[in-house]
This record gives sequence, structure tokens and C-alpha cells, in this order.
Amino acid sequence: MTPELRHMLRDDDLNHEEQKQVLELGMKFRQDRFYRQPFAGPQAVAVLFDKPSTRTRSSFSIGVAELGGYPLVIDKSGSQLGRGEPVGDTTEVLTRMAYGLVWRTFGQDRVEEMAAHATCPVVNALTDDFHPCQILADFLTIAQFRGGVDALKGKTIAYVGDAANNMSNSYLLGGAVAGMHVRVAGPQGYLPRPDIVADAERIAKENGGSILVTTDPKEAVKDADCVFTDTWVSMGEEAEYAIRSKPFWNYQVNDALMALAKPDALFQHCLPAYRGKEVTASVIDGPQSVVWDEAENRLHAQKALLTWLVGKQRGDESLLA
Repeated sequence: MTPELRHMLRDDDLNHEEQKQVLELGMKFRQDRFYRQPFAGPQAVAVLFDKPSTRTRSSFSIGVAELGGYPLVIDKSGSQLGRGEPVGDTTEVLTRMAYGLVWRTFGQDRVEEMAAHATCPVVNALTDDFHPCQILADFLTIAQFRGGVDALKGKTIAYVGDAANNMSNSYLLGGAVAGMHVRVAGPQGYLPRPDIVADAERIAKENGGSILVTTDPKEAVKDADCVFTDTWVSMGEEAEYAIRSKPFWNYQVNDALMALAKPDALFQHCLPAYRGKEVTASVIDGPQSVVWDEAENRLHAQKALLTWLVGKQRGDESLLA
């Protein structure tokens, strides 16, 4: 295999077969957490945080260590990036030392600029526009409970709430890559960008899926195989909760809304969750909820993604299977 530098900046950076390959690897890591150790040495992976994190920090830190590597975790306060150093300058330094760069930041342009300067794989651990690692974990969770990775194609997934946020964007693109029927519902003024919807529609058509964007949460959830939501207020907006949450109350995932999905539909939430707001306690703590498996699958999916990216860069077929 010819070496190829690949990055994961948005969900459609993988095609249908590549996404399946990563998810199959994720299933193997679920069965054996030390299935592959591409960073044995140990080799360092830099994990940078401009935003606070629980699941991303723990899953990448533990994941890199289990892959045989050393997670170099850098907070904004401990980096010259936090003092205004250009992204390219920081990247030029880190890419000469690390074997992978993972960044949880704000603008999508930042991870794209990092990738433009990097000579090792760059992974988007969350930006304002996309959260591709979360979507891989979410799809791995569906595969875990619903018959494996091959069973994803043709599944109907519904996301309700703030449909203009990074999770909605990633469900659209990632679901389209998987060949799913993706439905997102949100109030007027909180719907996805037209260019992202257009990309998702094109990709879905190629893979046998479909895209629906609606303001009707019932239309989105009807007969869905899995229902997703997210907090209505993003980091840094907590002081505005009373005002910002007003348009979303009709999009709360409660027992009545879940009843419209398939009887065995799964419920997922990327967390943190606010019971009584975007989801009721009866749903998130109920029998259809798989949120704790979903959170654990961040570890397995990200290990699979890093292993796959390194395999591509090294031209090592054994790391891809």
C-alpha cells in the first residue's frame, strides 16, 4: 500500500468503505482494547484543548496510552496558541515531534490550517462546525446493539433540537456516508447551513441513503431506529439559557416523542445532558438509552480512527484490518 497522509477534519473525509473499515476496527477494539498498538515505543500524540472536556480528554488520553503511545495533553493556558502564536507555527513544531495531532477548538478553519502544515495525521476532536469522532462512536454504538457495522446502511436516524450545531452537521454528513436515512429537526432559525445539507444529499444519494431537514420533530422521529439529541446551549452560552432555550421546548425528547420511533429504537446523547430540558430523565435513564455504551465507544472509535490514519500514513495494511 502506498503511504498516504490522511486527516479527519469533517465526517466526509472518509468514504463509505473507509468509514466501515474504521468502525470494524472499532468493534475489534471493543473486544480487545489492546488489539493494535501503532504507537508502541512509545510515540507521542499531541492532544490540544481550547475548550473544556471530560469524554474527549479521557478517551483520547487513555486511548493513545492503550495504543502504546504517550498522550501529550496541552491545554490552552499551557500553549503559546493561547497567547496568539499562529496555528501554522505551533503545527510546524509539533508535527516534527508527534505522530499525530488531535485538537478540540473553535473555528473549523483552525484545524484545516493545522492540517495544511502537518506531516502527521490531524484529528478534529470538536469544532464549532463538526464533531466527527462523536459520530463514529454513535454509529459504533448502533452497530454494537443492532447487528454489526453492515447493519448500519439503511437505518433511519433522527436528531432533534438545535439543528444548526456541530452535532447536526456531523449526523448529516456521517449518516450520508454510512448510507443511512438521516432526519434532523429544529426550529426555524436553527437549521443546518444549505451547503452542508447539499453535501449530505449528494453523498447520501451515492450511498443509498436520504436526507430530511424539517421543523417537525414528530416527522423526524417517526419509525426511526435511533433518536439523538444534544444540549440546547453550547459551552460559553450558559448565562443565556433562559432566552436561548425558548425555541427548543417542543423538541424535547420525552416518552411521547420516543413512542413515535420504532419500539426497539435506541436513544443516544453525546453528553453532558440536562435532564428535564433537552431530554427527560425517563428517556435518558430508561431502557432504550445506550448513552453509557455510547460514551465508552468514544474510546474504541477514536483508537480505531488513529490506528487507521497511521496505517494509511505508513502504508501498513495490517493496521487497517
